[in-house]
Amino acid sequence: CKHPVNRYDGRPDEEVVVDQGGTSSVLNIHYEKEELESHRTLFVGVRMPRQSHRHHKGHGSRHRKRDRRASSIAAQQSEENETTSSSHDTPSQRVQFILGNEEDAEHVSHELFTELDEICVKDGKDAEWKETARWLKFEEDVEDGGERWSKPYVATLSLHSLFELRSCIINGSVLLDMHADCIEEIADMVLDHQEASNELDDSVRVRVREALLKRHHHQNEKKKNLIPIVRSITEGARKQSEPHLIGEFDGSATSPQPIQSNEAAKNGAGQDSTQVDLSKVDLHFMKKIPEGAEASNVLVGELDFLERPIVAFVRLSPAVLLTGLTEVPIPTRFLFILLGPDGKAQQYHEIGRSMATIMTDEIFHDVAYKAKDRSDLLAGIDEFLDQVTVLPPGEWDPSIRIEPPKKVPSQEKRKMPGVPNGTVCQEEEELHAEHHGPELQRTGRLFGGLILDIKRKAPFYWSDFKDGVSLQCVASFLFLYCACMSPVITFGGLLGEATEGRISAIESLFGASMTGVAYSLFAGQPLTILGSTGPVLVFEKILFKFCKDYDLSYLSLRTCIGLWTALLCLLLVATDASSLVCYITRFTEEAFAALICLIFIYEALEKLFHLGELYPYNAYSDLDKLTLAYCKCAEPDNPSNETVEIWTERNITASAVPWTNLTVKECISLHGHFVGTACGHHGPYTPDVLFWSAILFFSTFFMSAFLKQFKTSRYFPTKVRSMISDFAVFLTIVFMVLIDFAIGVPSQKLNVPSKFQPTRDDRGWFINPIGRNPWWTALVASIPALLCTILIFMDQQITAVIVNRKEHKLLKGCGYHLDLLMVGVMLAVCSIMGLPWFVAATVLSISHVNSLKLESESSAPGEQPRFLGIREQRLTGLVIFLLMGLSVFMTRALKLIPMPVLYGVFLYMGVSSLKGIQFFDRLKLFGMPAKHQPDFIYLRHVPLRKVHLFTVTQLTCLVLLWVIKTSPAAIVFPMMVLALVFIRKVLDLCFSKRELSYLDDLMPECDPSDINISDEMSKTTVWKSLNTNQKDTHSNTTERPTFN
Repeated sequence: CKHPVNRYDGRPDEEVVVDQGGTSSVLNIHYEKEELESHRTLFVGVRMPRQSHRHHKGHGSRHRKRDRRASSIAAQQSEENETTSSSHDTPSQRVQFILGNEEDAEHVSHELFTELDEICVKDGKDAEWKETARWLKFEEDVEDGGERWSKPYVATLSLHSLFELRSCIINGSVLLDMHADCIEEIADMVLDHQEASNELDDSVRVRVREALLKRHHHQNEKKKNLIPIVRSITEGARKQSEPHLIGEFDGSATSPQPIQSNEAAKNGAGQDSTQVDLSKVDLHFMKKIPEGAEASNVLVGELDFLERPIVAFVRLSPAVLLTGLTEVPIPTRFLFILLGPDGKAQQYHEIGRSMATIMTDEIFHDVAYKAKDRSDLLAGIDEFLDQVTVLPPGEWDPSIRIEPPKKVPSQEKRKMPGVPNGTVCQEEEELHAEHHGPELQRTGRLFGGLILDIKRKAPFYWSDFKDGVSLQCVASFLFLYCACMSPVITFGGLLGEATEGRISAIESLFGASMTGVAYSLFAGQPLTILGSTGPVLVFEKILFKFCKDYDLSYLSLRTCIGLWTALLCLLLVATDASSLVCYITRFTEEAFAALICLIFIYEALEKLFHLGELYPYNAYSDLDKLTLAYCKCAEPDNPSNETVEIWTERNITASAVPWTNLTVKECISLHGHFVGTACGHHGPYTPDVLFWSAILFFSTFFMSAFLKQFKTSRYFPTKVRSMISDFAVFLTIVFMVLIDFAIGVPSQKLNVPSKFQPTRDDRGWFINPIGRNPWWTALVASIPALLCTILIFMDQQITAVIVNRKEHKLLKGCGYHLDLLMVGVMLAVCSIMGLPWFVAATVLSISHVNSLKLESESSAPGEQPRFLGIREQRLTGLVIFLLMGLSVFMTRALKLIPMPVLYGVFLYMGVSSLKGIQFFDRLKLFGMPAKHQPDFIYLRHVPLRKVHLFTVTQLTCLVLLWVIKTSPAAIVFPMMVLALVFIRKVLDLCFSKRELSYLDDLMPECDPSDINISDEMSKTTVWKSLNTNQKDTHSNTTERPTFN
């Protein structure tokens, strides 16, 4: 580092912005009496250090004492001037004005890492700076043993130290936008300013400079020389986070050369220029520092040769990488120096902690970057003090370390000015913001919404595939592949039973694969997973029974209905009918989603109980008589007509059958009768299979939930925890399959078709829409197609609304019209090929979204990772359904998966999807005393009785949906879901708009007269600025009262 040019002589264009507030000796300012009184009332009971109280020895010159006394008086006047520089502006208003200024490239805020170093020089002994604490967001201290860092905790400060820090800023040197290339240059400029303000004697300058240039010892420093590692990381950090760095560094491990000039004696040229020992870079901690971060160094300590403190606040421009000063190789932007006389180490330490903590405050951090003078910094401190909460000393132990909160409240409202005619904060504005975006606005043109969807999604099409290249996506598709396979095969099996094999498991697999691949490639929201639904199965059963009763071809009539339904869906797309989705609010969404989740949970448990029928156990067995237990097949005493027909078809005579030698399957196929104490109604007791299935079922559920939460565990590194959490369900399935295989209990396994061909030989892959049916059936099919269209539309769009909620922070937009078009097109294709119909599956879609959540990687120690959004891509859905189509060729592996394991996955998906549904949070409030109720935002603004009324209404609707869904009338289920929209509209008569804005989303207004022009105008930026100007004009003409 070269010797600095004297910046106080010549070259005014390169001068440091030096605030003379604390040292100016000429101040001609007139104060009103009220202003002085209001200034004094600010610090009642707080000792503010004054320069006039300092006693300096060793200076015999009388005129120097007189100059210092005059300077001291001027400093007091300056202090009053700074604190009352804008007597009509509150600190908050002043800060909002500072932050509202346009920023240049040199004053753009960066993330800050703050380090507190302390030094103690006594009796001339050699000393070094030691790192005692650090802040990335929360405070970490070096423990008393000096061998480890403390856990991150919320910094607790004494109010006195904050006021002393304020006094330091008032009375100390404030050097903004200093240009320096090394620590020596910074030290010289700080000391020059101290001398110019008569704060530093020539006799101690050299010793103070030597103290400032002492070696810095960091907590993670080791004896091993790791210069090459430090060099490479330092160079990498400079390239990434400081492209504007001025001044070239050679990256060597040597310290900057000492200054050689004609002032060598004054500046201490005798400093050793040998190689400086560098600390080892903590690579793990370095990863937690955000890219582009800068450093703030706080240097405090006591020097026994000083008589009065030396205080300086420095902001470098540009930020400079000061080798060895900070424990991590990032450029330094701010320095705060406080060196004082011996005996006040703890006081200096607390002031240093206060400075470091206030630098981590989001608002003061921005003020420090944009401040133009001392008064701006003081305004930032005063605004910070306005927000500080004081804990009484008798009610709290300051030594207790407060754990960092899981969620830190937003500080944006501190930056925003108030709204005229009201006190609506930003959070409320966001709460009352529009529920849906421009995707659901009517265009008034034919296919206008579809065209906008394509234009919106086209720019992201290729990135949808590139963004899917991630380990997280691999975990997601492995989990959802297993989760989707079982319901598709089960649905196919049930459909095969209902249609006598005309549409069965193989058709279901093929249809799901083909529809899912097409949807993943071309849909507007590829995060939605398609699946089979209960109402579709009910519709198929009713249609098949109707065709059988009237001797019609089921597949042909179904094809006509499917084509009509596809045509109606196309008509809905053409007329922008999807814009009606904006009337589906949280009330309807939550009732629908809760119902599907509960059905998943119910069916998972029901299937487990059904295993009890397949594998019964003897609840009344006598263990002492197990040796006498037996189970044999016998001829039925009174064979039914069906049994006799089977015997006749097979040319079987009952007397010729060796009943006692038949196996269980043979006995069941011949309709034999089981007799014996070890037999149930359907065969021998098999308690081991039933109870082993129960163990697999619950173990899968609990293990999946445990591994999914493993990310927040304290064990293993972050990447390992994250990987285990991402692959939680897949790892659980693999583990359970291995355990089941090792134990060998014959549990029920997944049954996958092994041949790719239609289930029945009398049908092909393409169906004639007319077939043997009369021609007029093609026209009549439009009537059931209307009901089917409502079913498809409601199922698809409600699920899409849930996936596209603003809480998911989707960035690539959505496409309701494009989604419905793809569902309609594939519905027509599946109808022609005689395949099942598929529509958006709510629980599978929610599980897909949850498995792709993105969180911040470089979170500060103690800070919970921030939710960034969802990894929006098409690859997971594409691979899931491609693999599903290839499952026919993986039969040997898939048949190892026990069905109870898949049932456990269903239970996990149902329970995990309930999280975040506000309806269940409100249900818990019943019977809960008010003092134990969580601090929900709606409980602050809505009376509890109104909350309960809203919840009971929603619960009633949910019960009705459940009854209809599980009854033979399930085909009208979509109509009931549609009715929820009208029920929600009726609630406008019982609740105010403000109450509904907290409990639900506001429905779109149909009458323009309902819009309050005053409220809308008050939200605009123009009105806010106009109101601010009016306030300023009013404050200049009206005297404000002073509160003592």
